[in-house]
Amino acid sequence: MTRFRSVLVCGLLFHGVWLLAQNAAASPSNPQLASAEIERKVNDLLARMTLEEKIGQLVQYSATEAHPDKSAGPTTAALNVNPPGPGGVDSYELAKKGELGSMLNTVGQGLTNHFQHAAVDNTRLHIPLLFGADVIHGFRTIFPVPLGTASSWDPELVTDLAHMAAEEARTAGVDWVYSPMVDIARDARWGRVTEGAGEDPYLGSAIARAYIRGYQGNSLSEPTSVAASVKHFAAYGAAEAGREYNTTDMSDLLLRQVYLQPYHAAVEAGSATIMSAFNSLNGVPASANPYLMQTILRDEWGFDGLVVSDYTAVMELTHHGIALNAASATDKALTAGVDIDMNSHFYDVELPALVKSGKVPMPVVDEAVRRVLRVKFALGLFDHPFTEGPEVTKAVPEHRALARRAAEESFVLLQNNAVNGQSLLPLAAKAQKIALIGPLADDSRDMVGAWSGANNFDDVRTLRQTLSERAQQHGASLIYEKGTDISGTSTAGFAEAVNAARNADLVVMALGESSDMSGEAASRAYLDLPGNQQQLLEAVQAAGKPVVLLVFSGRPLVLDWAAAHVPAIMEVWFPGVETGPAIADVLYGDTMPSGKLTMSFPRAVGQEPLYYNQLPTGRPIQHPDPAHPNAYVETKYVSKYLDVPNDALFPFGHGLTYTTFRYANVSISKSTLSAGELTAAPKEKPLSATAEVTNTGSREGTEIVQCYVNVRGASTEQPVRNLKGFARITLKPGESRTVSFPLGYQELSFYNVKSKQVVEPDTEYTVYIGGSSTAEQAAHFRIEP
Repeated sequence: MTRFRSVLVCGLLFHGVWLLAQNAAASPSNPQLASAEIERKVNDLLARMTLEEKIGQLVQYSATEAHPDKSAGPTTAALNVNPPGPGGVDSYELAKKGELGSMLNTVGQGLTNHFQHAAVDNTRLHIPLLFGADVIHGFRTIFPVPLGTASSWDPELVTDLAHMAAEEARTAGVDWVYSPMVDIARDARWGRVTEGAGEDPYLGSAIARAYIRGYQGNSLSEPTSVAASVKHFAAYGAAEAGREYNTTDMSDLLLRQVYLQPYHAAVEAGSATIMSAFNSLNGVPASANPYLMQTILRDEWGFDGLVVSDYTAVMELTHHGIALNAASATDKALTAGVDIDMNSHFYDVELPALVKSGKVPMPVVDEAVRRVLRVKFALGLFDHPFTEGPEVTKAVPEHRALARRAAEESFVLLQNNAVNGQSLLPLAAKAQKIALIGPLADDSRDMVGAWSGANNFDDVRTLRQTLSERAQQHGASLIYEKGTDISGTSTAGFAEAVNAARNADLVVMALGESSDMSGEAASRAYLDLPGNQQQLLEAVQAAGKPVVLLVFSGRPLVLDWAAAHVPAIMEVWFPGVETGPAIADVLYGDTMPSGKLTMSFPRAVGQEPLYYNQLPTGRPIQHPDPAHPNAYVETKYVSKYLDVPNDALFPFGHGLTYTTFRYANVSISKSTLSAGELTAAPKEKPLSATAEVTNTGSREGTEIVQCYVNVRGASTEQPVRNLKGFARITLKPGESRTVSFPLGYQELSFYNVKSKQVVEPDTEYTVYIGGSSTAEQAAHFRIEP
């Protein structure tokens, strides 16, 4: 139901002028949070709270400086190492006084129940704590990094994985996860590309919705559901130069047309919480940005949940220079819309005086507290504050099958050239001697990737372990040599590696990044193989035996030399606990590779940021040849590099398998459509684009059919093409299927110069359907008045 309530809308933030307004611009995004029953309970509780108790709900700390009883069970089980927190804070004592609302990365039944008892048993109003944690790609059963799982193009799989993570996390007292990260990332230098779904807003939106469905289930109150926290709001993935925590500057049109779409999709899916970003956007830090958090998030999108800052982001407003001190940082963050201060030690210290002086009006505090309490009531924490039942402490056997399937679907076969007239993969039975070479072949720690939950490295099955077993099953032998370290410069192991290659029928090389080379604070200026791995690859390739290169990474790497010299290349990301079995299954053809890239792989780092859906230029690299119809020429004065082609080495949407597919008969159901028809019924899909897809190979295979749209004649320049649909299909050899994509207002609209979503008449559309963003088969239609 729609709820009318007083909220705060920023008038002149920097002059401290605030107006009260009614939030009736959009329907509430999460009906659970907007229920009349929850609102009644929230208002009743709020009326009985003191100022100190209210402020406490807006304060979050970890347990790193607490002093729980030794009898309370396990102490802090930090999921990841955070920067040093504020000194002198005893979060246990704050909980006992009702002056702590939530905790981060505090994990384990013994520890969370200990703090929960402090808050519930010792306080006047018995308000429970929220326990938030960075559960990014699994809790105990670790599945591939998000960039890998997104490469499956399988939202249903992502939903199942998120639910699995939520189920495990709840057994350890975690009821709030800082996931999914939905930042659009077009620059592979940025380390946090590993946490997202890549460069495309349509696919990113589908993956965002899938995570929310998986984490939150049908009801937040279910014992296997957690509250999701969509991050990082907003446009954090567009940091200048791909450098972590750096500034972002873009037009409102680009913000809305590309970067905001996945956040909006997650809010529409019912995300209970949002995390504000570290970066500034157009000169205003995201964690003090009323345009983002009030105008867009709450007024336009109707978001009813809470906003939490990223780690110490409120304190960092002083570093940004828009706050002179802790008091002004607190004022600007809270009044802009940050409800919970994560570990800055600002809200609890500064708000009492700010409220008493009238600098921060009490209604601002009350509204922030309401948002926090709504989430706690929706989660059922007032009725069931404590965690019971067996706690999951290691990878769950029945969950490993899902993690294995996720890994197999995430792998992207980039290249599979023929050797002696036959594709190198899958491995042939005649490969009786296999050399496994590389620093990542027998590395359990790096297989889990960045932000790998509460993992246990002993749960990981490495490639060496599994491939040795699988080779024996095929009557073959495996020779293993590490060759070098991931970041090493020593060539001491080269001779043994080359000798192993010479004595083998085939070489499998496991090269790439360490897990800490991607993720937060892991930007790279070079995207080559680290250390001297490239030299090892060249030395082994010179031995003259066929090479399969497995690339372990959390981002696209520059693989131009490998693409020219190595027959088979497969990107395997960081696959998680089932690394070895999943890779072995795909190498031997027990499972067919089906992943497709969600980020473009560059030929050189100088191409970054690189993405398929670029805007056209007045000087395109190819011009029509006036002397030869349907031919193109290149000239000097066009938009190009002198030393490398413009296009990606491996483009968005690219991915091979062990069969081939043919596309034919791309068509559109109507040649013309009226703009009024689309605008009047924005949820209808009056148009459909279809193509016939045929498996032309000798093996069954899965193809991800992709639909792209280009529009010409619009009032604002539109990308050369945009993804507007995709479908996973599995075909037997020789089988054909007609695949259809419904198109309507959402797929055909765009933003005009006034940042309004529109469909305009007298525009021409081209629809491409194929197996990647370079699809050539097309059909056309027009939008009429």
